[in-house]
Amino acid sequence: MELKKIYHLYSRAGFGISIQDAKKLEAEKIHQLVDALLNTNGNYAYLNCIQLNEIPSHKQMKDFTEKEKKNLRELAQDKLKSLNAAWMKQLISSQSPLLEKTVLFWHGHFACHIENPYMAQQLNSIHRQYAFSSFADLVTAVSKSPAMLQFLNNNQSRKQHPNENFARELMELFTIGRGNYTEQDIKESARAFTGWSFDPETYEFVFNEKAHHSGIKTFMGETGNFNGDDIISIILKQKQTAVYICRKFYRFFVNENINEKHTAELADFYYQNKYDTGLLLKKIFNADWFYDESNIGANIKSPVEFIAGFSKSFGIVPDESAMLKLQRALGQILFYPPNVAGWPGGRSWIDSSTLLLRLKTPSLVLNGGKIEIAEKEDMPEEMFNLPETIQLNAGDKPFYIDANADELIENLLLPKLDDKKKSILMSNSKSNKQLVLKIVSMPEYQLC
Repeated sequence: MELKKIYHLYSRAGFGISIQDAKKLEAEKIHQLVDALLNTNGNYAYLNCIQLNEIPSHKQMKDFTEKEKKNLRELAQDKLKSLNAAWMKQLISSQSPLLEKTVLFWHGHFACHIENPYMAQQLNSIHRQYAFSSFADLVTAVSKSPAMLQFLNNNQSRKQHPNENFARELMELFTIGRGNYTEQDIKESARAFTGWSFDPETYEFVFNEKAHHSGIKTFMGETGNFNGDDIISIILKQKQTAVYICRKFYRFFVNENINEKHTAELADFYYQNKYDTGLLLKKIFNADWFYDESNIGANIKSPVEFIAGFSKSFGIVPDESAMLKLQRALGQILFYPPNVAGWPGGRSWIDSSTLLLRLKTPSLVLNGGKIEIAEKEDMPEEMFNLPETIQLNAGDKPFYIDANADELIENLLLPKLDDKKKSILMSNSKSNKQLVLKIVSMPEYQLC
């Protein structure tokens, strides 16, 4: 397999690959690489850095003094930072890059900002468990997770007063998409989900039958005594659900500019294969069109992709405060989506301040310099106690020592450079380090 295609595959199905590792894969066929990326050997690398008894339960908190509540908030913030750091470390160093990349996709799709770190970890574990399996199982597990039940207020939904928040977002953002359901569908769906809650002591799903509306409901043209599971099943019967999900997969893994023919092909396949996400990813990465020149280097790296990618390339050992500060400054903090719609992505990742920081950060890291980072006003207040400057140190053995100029350009710059630009880049560089410094300071380095 051509190196260029390997670099493209691993930039989309992970966070990049070294020249040395890519060369080891040249003799492999595309389908062999894709199969290897999808094979986790049953290891879903659960974070498991927060234990149930570390965070007081809702019941215990009722008797807390104001000082105890303040201490608890600080504890929760510290645990969320640790959770963030643990995942960031895995994104950079995992031997299952496609698993981490797919979990990152689901993290944005099922966007949930919850202050309880144990609940946040639980939801992340669900994304891992069902990352490559049935979307039906995934959306059901997410719908029953304490994090989502609390975030969208469904744990407060009762038959006398059904809460429509979860029912609306389930259809608008998580499954079928806006314009494919009615306001009456939302009302009927909300009634079906009444009674879905969780135990505040164990954080396990609980069905409260007394709070459930057990009457007849008419939803998307079907009538019956539906519960939440029935609603999800009816939504998944609609072909439009497969279309909506596949369009999001295409934007994330292939190209932010949708190819309607290819997404329709993917939606047919996903629907016919009962929403098997592993099979969908296999089809995407094995498709000839995935490797079209128009899809290589076509997407803007998200902040997390950018941080994980250059950290992986430069052998950076993650530092909790530094990584968190950089996420904050670039506009994407793991476990802190801006709202239930998640991060909009694409060109929204870039503005005058973030682009400047993106362009200078890798070169400062390679030169051992400190990075001054201005606070962003729209980030969560609990992140304010971070250092004004950060230091990220590259590994002891620079990755560019044993490579030539052509190899470095092909590895670090996925967009195709014209001959004139490439010639100028090479002629003005007296060493591999100078070349790399120029490459990582180019706008093209922001693309994957």
